[in-house]
Amino acid sequence: MRCVAVCAAVLSLLFTISAHADSATDDPFLWLEDVGGPRALEWVRTQNAFTVKTLKSDDDYAQTQADAEAILTASDRIPAATLAGGQVYDFWQDRAHVRGLWRRTPLASYQSSAPDWETLLDLDTLSAEQNENWVWKGAQCLPPAYRRCLVKLSRGGRDAVVVREFDVPSRSFVRGGFDVAEAKTEIAWVDTNTVMVATNWGPETLTRSGYPRVVKVWRRGQNVRDAQTLYQGDASDVLVSPRTVIDGEGKVDRFIVRGLGAFGAGLFNVDPSFRVTRISVPAFADFKGVSRRQLLFYLNRDWRTAGRVFLQGSLVSFSLDDYVASGGAIPTIRSLFTPDMKTAITSVATGKDTVYVSLLENVKGRLHEISFDGAQWLWRRVPMPDNGTIDIAAANDGEGEVLLKFSNFVTPEQIYLMPRGGEPRVIRQLPSRFDAYAIEVKQYEATSADGTRIPYFLVRKEDSLNNGSTPTILYAYGGFQVSTTPWYWSTAGKLWLEKGGAYAVANVRGGGEYGPRWHDAATGVNRQKNIDDLAAVARDMINRGFTSSRRLGVMGASQGGLLATATFIQNPSLFNAVVAQVPLTDMLRYPRLSAGASWLAEYGDPNDPMQRAAILRWSPYHNIKAGVKYPRAFFLASTRDDRVHPAHARKMAAKLQANGHPYLYFETTEGGHDAARTLRQRAEQLALTFTYFRQQLMD
Repeated sequence: MRCVAVCAAVLSLLFTISAHADSATDDPFLWLEDVGGPRALEWVRTQNAFTVKTLKSDDDYAQTQADAEAILTASDRIPAATLAGGQVYDFWQDRAHVRGLWRRTPLASYQSSAPDWETLLDLDTLSAEQNENWVWKGAQCLPPAYRRCLVKLSRGGRDAVVVREFDVPSRSFVRGGFDVAEAKTEIAWVDTNTVMVATNWGPETLTRSGYPRVVKVWRRGQNVRDAQTLYQGDASDVLVSPRTVIDGEGKVDRFIVRGLGAFGAGLFNVDPSFRVTRISVPAFADFKGVSRRQLLFYLNRDWRTAGRVFLQGSLVSFSLDDYVASGGAIPTIRSLFTPDMKTAITSVATGKDTVYVSLLENVKGRLHEISFDGAQWLWRRVPMPDNGTIDIAAANDGEGEVLLKFSNFVTPEQIYLMPRGGEPRVIRQLPSRFDAYAIEVKQYEATSADGTRIPYFLVRKEDSLNNGSTPTILYAYGGFQVSTTPWYWSTAGKLWLEKGGAYAVANVRGGGEYGPRWHDAATGVNRQKNIDDLAAVARDMINRGFTSSRRLGVMGASQGGLLATATFIQNPSLFNAVVAQVPLTDMLRYPRLSAGASWLAEYGDPNDPMQRAAILRWSPYHNIKAGVKYPRAFFLASTRDDRVHPAHARKMAAKLQANGHPYLYFETTEGGHDAARTLRQRAEQLALTFTYFRQQLMD
């Protein structure tokens, strides 16, 4: 009798919660979800005009944009690099090449002060010839010769791409080659005449997130409609994609990765006859590649197997050949790296017979080089500068060298070349972009609502007074196990630090600074902790006198834009400025917008009544109130963003307006999730952003 009564009460509660949540979605701004609708675009034009008038009329705006553009287009920038066959490949944009050049130079030339670049593809010329707004999305070249490449081009910067086969010696597209129509395509070389492709094959071939779930093998000369299906995932999957690992001798290992969400995946081996078999590792074992025939896995949970425990955050391996020979029994598992509570792996890359592991020790970069001798993994710590971020800039399974990048808040990027087993040496260094003299960087900790210590970096002038007078920008991301580490923020240095401002970078839960546990602590129904952490950092800065609520602004992009928006809605008196770039805001409808369904594990499922109730408490769009004094927030979005729907930013601004609150809104018509296609557009956004912060936080 008691169970019946309790169950009835629970059902009644769930019905009430669901009814309340349903009413919350009956808003008058759903029409702003029509991306290209005339009414929505007219609203955007009106908002843009007001924002441009407000910010570009500022006396310092023109100089701010000129300074930003000078930094972004400087000829002495360090070209981004990938290594392939002794060549360094780069995609370069400048004032003369607005859409950009795909080019290459020998590694020896790259190390010189004036590399001899060979242009492979000019996107400005191609766009003009084809009357298209092409945006570069990368290329995959087939080792070991690297004569043929699969080039990805986007119209306007969307995630959806067109794939075209490119012949490097002739610098031209291959007539009748491996060309794939516009879609969120995943493709991988098998050999010169074969690729594995996951794309939009038609009805029932995409996941609910809008990504492909059917992988096929496509042979040269074959009609694409006749490509052989290798594997089909479920509509509830995030993404199913092919992957190949090709070593320097051309040996190919073929795989299919089935993304399940929640940092879970299924891994399948594809043998030379294209027979697909599952590799029976737990879904939380994230496949990182192959080295010396060892499969590499990063563990998002503890793995208990055969009487052993491999800890969460570890990197482990076992023999692919032994696994196949045994018919699917897990062979001896070996550990490459096991973290402690303050250490986390941020990236793993493979070179020729070598694994490179980038680490964080209390949010400070480290690098290990690890190699397998046939019986065990041997590792050494690579000597690199301290107190910064160490990135693996370029590594390749066929190359004996690796390019490394080091930077921190006051040290411009340095590129190191390191041969396998050797010492790294600086081969390129970015010139200083701002006056870093007397700029200090210190790490502090704030105490969040549940007692957790949250680290943050503060970058400011040494002589700053702790009297609350320093205009300060607080930046954070805090999601998807992405770590926010020290970087050389050249534009903020020039446009903000030099003008007397300061900025802080918060390492809140939801990120990966301390491994999977740090991420897991603020996902799903625990998302509020993410917001509490950022608010705690803001309060700590104010309490220490570093700044004041009058002088404090908060900033974030994408997930960081959601975090910034949710934090200021819950804590309006903490901030006097908010910049939310391509943010999520409507967290009851996010699974229905663009790629939102792929983030259910991160934010929770609003279709589940209990989770919906938790989401409703922190979803910024649903917590705007009349009669509350909010700071004038600034939202930036892109019409072409097919990852985070622009309606999130549009609706947030419109609802603030309807409740009598000030705001600014700016939406680019191209650029995708980056919200900028050209360097000039990016400079404009930077100028708008820092002009806004100056108006809000400086006298």
